[in-house]
Amino acid sequence: MPVRSNWAARVFILRFEVFHYDMATQANDESGFSLSRLLFGKPLATHDLPHQTVNKTIGLAVFASDALSSTAYATEEILLILALAGTGAATLGLSIPIAAAIAVLLAIVTISYRQTIFAYPNGGGAYIVARDNLGEVAAQIAGAALLTDYILTVAVSISSGIAQITSAFSFLLPFRVELALGVICVMTVINLRGVRESGLIFSIPSYFFLMMMFITLGVGAYRYVTGTLPTVTEVEAIRYETMSSLTLFLVLRAFSSGCAALTGIEAISNGITAFKEPRSRNAATTLTWMSGILIVLFLGITLLSKQVHTLPSETETVISQIARTVYGNGTFLYLLTQAGTALILLMAANTSYAGFPRLAALAASDGFLPRQLTYRGGRLVFSWGIVFLSVAASMFVVVANARVTALIPLYAVGVFLSFTISQVGMVVHTRKIGKLKPGEEQKGLETTLKYDPHWRLKIVISAFGALCTGIVMIVFAVTKFVSGAWFVVVLIPALVLLFFRIHHHYKSVAKALSLKREPASVGEHPVQTLILVDDVHRETIRMVNFARSLEHPWRAIHVGINPEKAESLPEKWARYIGEGEVEIIPSPYRALAGPLRDYVKDILAESPDSFVHVIIGHLAMDSFWQQALHQNTAFIFNLALADLDNVTVTIVSYRIHDMTAEMRDAISHAAEPGASTHRRQRLLDKLKQQRSQPDKGIPDTAD
Repeated sequence: MPVRSNWAARVFILRFEVFHYDMATQANDESGFSLSRLLFGKPLATHDLPHQTVNKTIGLAVFASDALSSTAYATEEILLILALAGTGAATLGLSIPIAAAIAVLLAIVTISYRQTIFAYPNGGGAYIVARDNLGEVAAQIAGAALLTDYILTVAVSISSGIAQITSAFSFLLPFRVELALGVICVMTVINLRGVRESGLIFSIPSYFFLMMMFITLGVGAYRYVTGTLPTVTEVEAIRYETMSSLTLFLVLRAFSSGCAALTGIEAISNGITAFKEPRSRNAATTLTWMSGILIVLFLGITLLSKQVHTLPSETETVISQIARTVYGNGTFLYLLTQAGTALILLMAANTSYAGFPRLAALAASDGFLPRQLTYRGGRLVFSWGIVFLSVAASMFVVVANARVTALIPLYAVGVFLSFTISQVGMVVHTRKIGKLKPGEEQKGLETTLKYDPHWRLKIVISAFGALCTGIVMIVFAVTKFVSGAWFVVVLIPALVLLFFRIHHHYKSVAKALSLKREPASVGEHPVQTLILVDDVHRETIRMVNFARSLEHPWRAIHVGINPEKAESLPEKWARYIGEGEVEIIPSPYRALAGPLRDYVKDILAESPDSFVHVIIGHLAMDSFWQQALHQNTAFIFNLALADLDNVTVTIVSYRIHDMTAEMRDAISHAAEPGASTHRRQRLLDKLKQQRSQPDKGIPDTAD
């Protein structure tokens, strides 16, 4: 049955939502210790959402850590490719013109995204721009590219951070996967606490990294000018089994690898709503500062790398080689530089934790992803998006063995695809503005179009940016295809198809529920109530009382998987219930759900206009392990009948409290300030009396 295939998913969702509510309730309880309050913080009310925005200082830490951290490995990725033609100074020296070209491209993309921020102040970046100007297909391609990029950002950043740690402490190298997974778990918990609080936490390592890198570049420049700057020693350069000649193709490969420095640029345009008012201005200012710092660091690290003759290596990163050469091996400043670099790389994943859930929520609200991704958790963050991001990134880390070089080929295709789509969309958007008359306004799908006298300049910037990023995307896809880019080239179309399948499902459901499709008949229909009986005991009495309260005709049924119980049940029913009869449904193959489902379908066939109301009992225990000791068949019956029209299932729970727990609670209440010894004894005596007095004439348990 199709319903049974969804059983695990439905139960998981139910458990997660109940867990989330319980955690929120416990976290809000100030009466005692709460693990959830310690980990996730006190739940926030919905009206607190406007107060969870961030200023430019915190915004730089939240949204720019990915872009800034890329300076720690972008130069290294260029050198790794150039080393295929040898590790001579002339060959590796090409890293400087390559880095300069990347810096120019970065400036162009930044200017284009500034235009996007002001044009679309409600955020969404490439996804919203494409949907507004290029249609749903382009929007979903951009969404798939960005979501993939965010997942890979977490995997790459954390793997690179672990590489910095293992460069300083080589004995940790065999445990890099375990360390990376541990960091992802910590990141998940921190981000579930909320954007504002996680921003405060992450701002310290972000600014510490910037301070240490500028100090390192300053000291390195001073030692170079004074002639005291040494060169790198004791480095095991990477060795390739197959070398290559220095060709244009190889230079293009190095350029595409170094373009990893551009990743994260789009994050601010996606998360404009996280900034304080005026949001667009604050976001644009933060983007400018981020890009300026990124260009200075990237060019500075590349220049200093050439002067100290760093070598691409699998055992020591370029940053470690530079810091060791500038400060001396094992010195305090060297360790601080490594610590700052590792922290910013680990924290760079926070950009994805800020961007992925918001973008996923946008796509989900449009009906292209599961609706659960739009739900905010107790701390007003998109909890489902955060959890999904963590799980997906962990899978990539495990598959790639936490190696940055193995992940980079998967990385930038999606990034530059979204860049290109965004800027093409801005060309169309600006062209629409150019058709307006001065002072004229036109309401668009996502924003209000206003005439701009500078529209020609802006359209040239966006078009040139789209051309550049499109070329880089093609170069990257071609040069890195065999190395792993093929996976993303296949994955993005597959995700787009999945998105449209989800969208088709939601449209079908909306059409089925629509009142415009056909006139709705409102009136009374006969109700046939069935009480599903396992045995005759206290729970049975509660179900019978519930059925009688509904004032509809009812009958009891029993699925006879046990012949002895089925034979004795009618006599027990007559003795203890004394009303109606119990009908035995034969089950020669000892199946529970199948015979019940067939029985209900026969009723519906005889009376298509009637409703069938099935009442099912459920023993509810105080703890999870106690609940696990019972069959819990109510959920199975419910799922087995869920796809039948005109069938309603009601679960009547009979809670059985743990006597030890009840006595403990009674003692706790009796021990409150002001409670007398007499009151304590009276409460305990009353509890014992309630537990020891069975209902008259009803057996305590099934015989």
